[in-house]
Amino acid sequence: MPDVHEIHLTDTVRLHVEIDGPTDAEVTAVLLHGWTLDANTWHRQLAYLRDHFGGALRVVTYDARGHGRSSCMALPTATLGQLGDDLAAVLDAVVPTGRVVLAGHSMGGMTIMEYAHRHPTHFADRIAGLVFVSTSAEGNARTVYGLSPRVARLIQIAESTGAGVLARCGTRPPPRSLLRALRPSFRWLLFGDRYNPADLRLVTRAMAHASLRSIGGFRASIGTHDQLATLPGLAHLPTATLVGDRDRLTPPPCTESIAAALPTTALTVCPGAGHMLMMERPGAVNAALAGVLGRVLDSPAAQVIR
Repeated sequence: MPDVHEIHLTDTVRLHVEIDGPTDAEVTAVLLHGWTLDANTWHRQLAYLRDHFGGALRVVTYDARGHGRSSCMALPTATLGQLGDDLAAVLDAVVPTGRVVLAGHSMGGMTIMEYAHRHPTHFADRIAGLVFVSTSAEGNARTVYGLSPRVARLIQIAESTGAGVLARCGTRPPPRSLLRALRPSFRWLLFGDRYNPADLRLVTRAMAHASLRSIGGFRASIGTHDQLATLPGLAHLPTATLVGDRDRLTPPPCTESIAAALPTTALTVCPGAGHMLMMERPGAVNAALAGVLGRVLDSPAAQVIR
């Protein structure tokens, strides 16, 4: 069973953190979840990493502010920049030493980029590898939901307006009856050609624990996210990027932009898959994690950090 921790941030937000593996492990992997979700979305990867690497690896997961079992926050701090600051605080609190590999899904990948931008020295001293899953360095600039650009633009306007309303609805979660009614929409938006109903239920349960303030509040920051210029400075690190070719939220052009900025990255496009690759294609995500972690574990620390 993982060790459960609670980190108290300077603005009184409490983060729910779980740590699996020995404290003296050579490398720590930190897995960051997506918008409106929680750390449970990585459950297949947690099981794989535990079995594959054993005592050589420690794994940290946590629920972002306003998500899952972490507490809600003031609306002005519902930004990707703040999430980058939170990641730095988590590393200081529970991974004070040793090499770190960061893996981020969707908003989690954006969080990694913000952390690298806002804390460049901290990042350079600690981070030894990266895995980006279904994410973007350009906000929603390339998001068209698999529709025509004109229709997509109308959807984005409606979505942004609705998000602004939700952001002012406080800390309560969305009504479960509404989430159940929206399951067909979640299935279309998040999954590709095939899906496991249990995965859709897990996603819906995660959304049921996100506050309305979080669901609405982070939308603006995600939409305007722009860290493409940060990526070339990370090109020396072992990196993998993955996307599904049916991803309606962060479609392949998002990942292609990341790969272009990181020329040595291992790029994987999963046919028929949507946005939830950790569930839809766990084997591909596990292989990407194992590839980056294997390279880090095989390299002396001095060669990996710089």
